[in-house]
Amino acid sequence: MDITHRFIQTNGLRMHLAEAGQGPLVVLCHGFPESWYSWRHQLRALAEAGYRAVAPDMRGYGQTDRPEAIDQYTLLHLVGDMVGLLDALEAPSAVIAGHDWGAAVAWHSALLRPDRFRAVIGLSVPFRPRGPARPTSVMPQTADAHFYQLYFQQPGVAEAEFESDPRASVRKMLYAGSGDAKPGPSAAGQAGPGMVPRNGGFLSSSENPAALPPWLAESDVDFYASEFARTGFRGGLNWYRNIDRSWELLAPWAGAKVTVPALYIAGERDLVVAFSGKDKLVPALRQWVPGLREAVMLPGCGHWTEQERPAEVNTAMLGFLKALP
Repeated sequence: MDITHRFIQTNGLRMHLAEAGQGPLVVLCHGFPESWYSWRHQLRALAEAGYRAVAPDMRGYGQTDRPEAIDQYTLLHLVGDMVGLLDALEAPSAVIAGHDWGAAVAWHSALLRPDRFRAVIGLSVPFRPRGPARPTSVMPQTADAHFYQLYFQQPGVAEAEFESDPRASVRKMLYAGSGDAKPGPSAAGQAGPGMVPRNGGFLSSSENPAALPPWLAESDVDFYASEFARTGFRGGLNWYRNIDRSWELLAPWAGAKVTVPALYIAGERDLVVAFSGKDKLVPALRQWVPGLREAVMLPGCGHWTEQERPAEVNTAMLGFLKALP
């Protein structure tokens, strides 16, 4: 089944889409630092199973427009892009799936527009209800280190680090977040998981492995690296710079639950799962997503769920989709 490419207009953007198949629409939202390409295994599997699978380059990434203003990357903009995508495809509704930051977009699309997104699949990142405090105010930091999302806040800092060698940056990040990474210092060194030393960078202690794990080819790294060498990392990093702004804008939905049918898939070695509290994650998710049909935890899998375990992810997604009315 061939993957085709085209452009649409949505929410004031020119957006690039990769798509395959015909049938009920499934929209696939990628995260950081990725592109439509992270769904390469799912596009074909969904198409072969009778679905129309569409994976956009999200706002700020790949061949999609990259607005210059930082405040153009809130969750309301990102959900609006997905609503506009459905409009451009003349689709009254769709199932939406997302990984990493794309999961946040998918969950909030289902939260804000259940009339357009009839079911949701979240990979890695669970739905997180709006908290009582500004998010950056409760992120961990010490005199020597701060949480990586705080490191990403200052425009130009992370860009300079990542863009000095885009291929090495992507290669290190994909390996460090995977279930194949060797135990030991985190991507941020001795500061602790998710922490960046104030006298170093995000990748200062990351390994650039001699050989990649079986799920990741050098040609895959080449694809991502060529995209970020062309676009830079600013677009993706701007998503992090709107965490507080999105929190403010989502105040009207504080306490609201995701009511559509849902599936959650994550790797047991994913740091997101560790941060969320492995034993607490699913019970909390069921509280806020009462339509959760299943939570699939993949042994030995790290953060890059749909790339590390494509067969298991495809099986879970197709089982969920086939059970929908």
